[in-house]
Amino acid sequence: MSTATAPAPVTARKPATMAQALNRALRDAMAADPAVHVLGEDVGALGGVFRITDGLTKEFGETRCTDTPLAEAGILGTAVGMAMYGLRPVVEMQFDAFAYPSFEQLISHVAKMRNRTRGAVPLPITIRVPYGGGIGGVEHHSDSSEAYYLHTPGLHVVTPATVGDAYGLLRAAIASDDPVVFLEPKRLYWSKDDWNPDEPAAVEPIGRAVVRRPGRSATLITYGPSLPVCLEAAEAAREEGWDLEVLDLRSLVPFDDETVAAAVRRTGRAVVVHESAGFGGAGAEIAARVTERCFHHLEAPVLRVAGFDIPYPPPMLERHHLPSVDRILDAVGRLQWEAR
Repeated sequence: MSTATAPAPVTARKPATMAQALNRALRDAMAADPAVHVLGEDVGALGGVFRITDGLTKEFGETRCTDTPLAEAGILGTAVGMAMYGLRPVVEMQFDAFAYPSFEQLISHVAKMRNRTRGAVPLPITIRVPYGGGIGGVEHHSDSSEAYYLHTPGLHVVTPATVGDAYGLLRAAIASDDPVVFLEPKRLYWSKDDWNPDEPAAVEPIGRAVVRRPGRSATLITYGPSLPVCLEAAEAAREEGWDLEVLDLRSLVPFDDETVAAAVRRTGRAVVVHESAGFGGAGAEIAARVTERCFHHLEAPVLRVAGFDIPYPPPMLERHHLPSVDRILDAVGRLQWEAR
């Protein structure tokens, strides 16, 4: 009689949303480590404005998933104390621009405590910030505030653009002993991908970029909410005879210079795409780093496609403000002209 064991059944992957992946990441992290606590405005019974924390209070209790007053400075200040006493707080800032009142805590304490104490007091805090436009939100609900965070030494800054990365990067952020600003693209909360939550795909550690689409004509460097737009632009570019590479940064700090530089050296041309304002934005730093490391490989200047240098516009105008396929292809066309 054969003693061979029948193979275990394979769980089929099925469509899941980014919101579901983030919820599962929080649930799994809380189940794995009792030090993980979630706190923020309406994260408890309501499950958060975007329902990312749905069901956590019911499963883990009000002491593990806690509703707070509407006071962002107090929320983050509380998290600092919790982290100093050995917990791993996960803070939700309800909307991007709502996080600004907490800046004093973020800059003065969260980002500096580990350095101030020569490593004796790490602050393993994850600060979840729904950010970006594309949902028809009004002022204070659609900011792209990543430049503020990446300019602050001591913080890690991460933003997923896929369902799998939403799960894996959030788990990595919560496990990190350094504070992580975790930027969640609101417009992608309801994006879907085939994903099995019981067998989440392996995710690179924080600080690694990934090529989402190989190409030879130029490299589109992007992150978060702009990734789907860049992939759409790459498909449309085929009609022009351009083969565009699309690179998803995933992590702004630490920044993956190695992967970015290798991609740009392959194509000789680069366009940085993001929703936030162009002047002093993340794209300026990325363009500078690419130019410094790839100068002799560049066939044309590094260009940027970004939001305009204005306060976020009313909902009816945001489609003109945000990077679009046409604006990206126009930049690629300018690259080709510069190379002549």
